Amino acid sequence: MIWLKREGFKVVVSRNPKWTRDELILACDVVVRNGWEGLAAEDPRIAELSALLQALAAYPEEERAATYRNRNGAARKTYDIATHHPDYTGKRTNGGRLDVVVLQDFLDRPAEMAQAAQLLREGLKAGTLETVLAEDDDDAEDEASAPEGRVLYRRHRTRERNKGLRKKKIAAVLKAGGSLACEACGFDFALVYGERGEGYIECHHVVPLHEAGEGTTKLSDLALICSNCHRMIHRSAPWPTPAELRNLVRRQTASAGTLLPGPRPAKAPETAAP
Repeated sequence: MIWLKREGFKVVVSRNPKWTRDELILACDVVVRNGWEGLAAEDPRIAELSALLQALAAYPEEERAATYRNRNGAARKTYDIATHHPDYTGKRTNGGRLDVVVLQDFLDRPAEMAQAAQLLREGLKAGTLETVLAEDDDDAEDEASAPEGRVLYRRHRTRERNKGLRKKKIAAVLKAGGSLACEACGFDFALVYGERGEGYIECHHVVPLHEAGEGTTKLSDLALICSNCHRMIHRSAPWPTPAELRNLVRRQTASAGTLLPGPRPAKAPETAAP
């Protein structure tokens, strides 16, 4: 497609790309609020959904057909979702595999998913959400399984990577006499890597954005986590807490006959020589 455009050809996309998790969260929430029934294209709620989907811009313009997420497409998707509900007894529309996954998430965790949809709507209307294209593969595996979708997950990770907050959290832990060991597995970068690892640890925001909403992050919201445990927490929903992951690691290491490292004991304060 790109080389055709370079040669001066006008490329017209005839089929729209697959729906993303973020888009399906918005659509499924509309279906839920309509009593698990699909909506007609003329419904004002479909007009709002279509506008939100186009504002979300999950795909670059060159990959969208002229009908990209229009009212007819948005309405059809609500029926794809509604007809796959376990209690639906009529003929099902085709839909896609991810439709069923998101539908099941709303059945299993209704409050959590409704909150994620609300944050997406509010962020899109306010224009405060970063556009995350479907082909963007940064943290793609984690984002794909994040309960709130890729857009809110990216916002969550941005909060975790806030250098100022990370420095304050580390300083608070050290001031209290603690060490920079992973709260899940006990890994200490300084013990393993020496001087190169001194002062290094990642921060994990223990309350997902879809639960906490926008607001000020407190130091108590952050946990010190090593890189491996951080990826394991975010790998699939629901995300375990550091304590839950530590229990998992304990069980695994016990069954394997190995020991789980613990944090270094706090250093005793130095006293002046007599």
